[in-house]
Amino acid sequence: MAFKSPSELRNEIWVSQDALKIVQSGREAIRKILTKKDDRLLIITGPCSIHDTKAALEYARKVKRLREVVGSEIELVMRVYFEKPRTVMGWKGLIYDPYLNDGCRMEKGLEMARELLLKINEMGVPVATEALNPLVIPYLEDLVSWVVIGARTTESQTHREMASSLQTPVAFKNGTDGRIDNAVNSIRAIREKQSYLGTNLDGQIERIFSKGNPWGHLVLRGGKTVNYLKESIFRVQKFLRDTGLNDTVIVDCSHDNSGQQYTGQSFVFRNCLDQRVEGNHGIVGLMLESNLFEGKQAILEDGDLGKLKYGVSVTDGCIGWEDTENLIKWAYNLLSDNRLASKSKAVA
Repeated sequence: MAFKSPSELRNEIWVSQDALKIVQSGREAIRKILTKKDDRLLIITGPCSIHDTKAALEYARKVKRLREVVGSEIELVMRVYFEKPRTVMGWKGLIYDPYLNDGCRMEKGLEMARELLLKINEMGVPVATEALNPLVIPYLEDLVSWVVIGARTTESQTHREMASSLQTPVAFKNGTDGRIDNAVNSIRAIREKQSYLGTNLDGQIERIFSKGNPWGHLVLRGGKTVNYLKESIFRVQKFLRDTGLNDTVIVDCSHDNSGQQYTGQSFVFRNCLDQRVEGNHGIVGLMLESNLFEGKQAILEDGDLGKLKYGVSVTDGCIGWEDTENLIKWAYNLLSDNRLASKSKAVA
């Protein structure tokens, strides 16, 4: 079965002016944060993976309301992931199996993903996603403000080539073993012009010449040991400076930094905020795996989605919205108080 080309799906589910405005403003805000021209904190929060678009839209509405409260100190972006890298096997995400029944209705998954991104942007919420399969991102890129390359693909030449063509800021996570050198090499590589075999928006294979992407940056997600502590971040920032890169980093509060325990995210989050308030403004962003309700659940063998708990992850465990909101409001108050204290010292 032949799929619609990216241009065909884009024409069917086209970007409205309201959505385009949010995409562009989200990208610009993140670029300014990465270069410290905007001293707000970037927080990317959302489900480990999207499996229920209704729950995702409810989450987005909550993000929208919170953005209006914390926007002076925090650029709040929603994590909307449709692809899941698997170590062995497992559910690969909404695009590959949208009905969670091994039906592999990928053409429907692409449509559902694009429709969801459009609706979230039209609400006024910018979106972050992981680019796993290079064939997928052309269907979605024009509705995304931030892209991450995951730990398993961070040194892939194919992903470096793809990232060099994207219009979004692109983050590379350190490898699953905790090493950062491969991710740093990727950041350096995507800055350069690239020529490679790829697919165009019409779905045809062609030679692609990229201009390079100057907005590559690093996400620390832990490895054999955590890498969010002060000493670790100082070492990483020195390495970045020594290689001629900005010393800005984003910390993933989940995965190995939390010991693979979703409840540990709050400790990582608070620790990194304390470091920032103490003066390390190179910590420009934090990531949370969060859903409407905490925990995770197994996908049912009978494929009956009605039996799944609403708003609970089917992949990695997530903290619930109440804890998420409390954490982000705590960060907002801490950053606001710190700003006022800094102004008072300057006046004195």
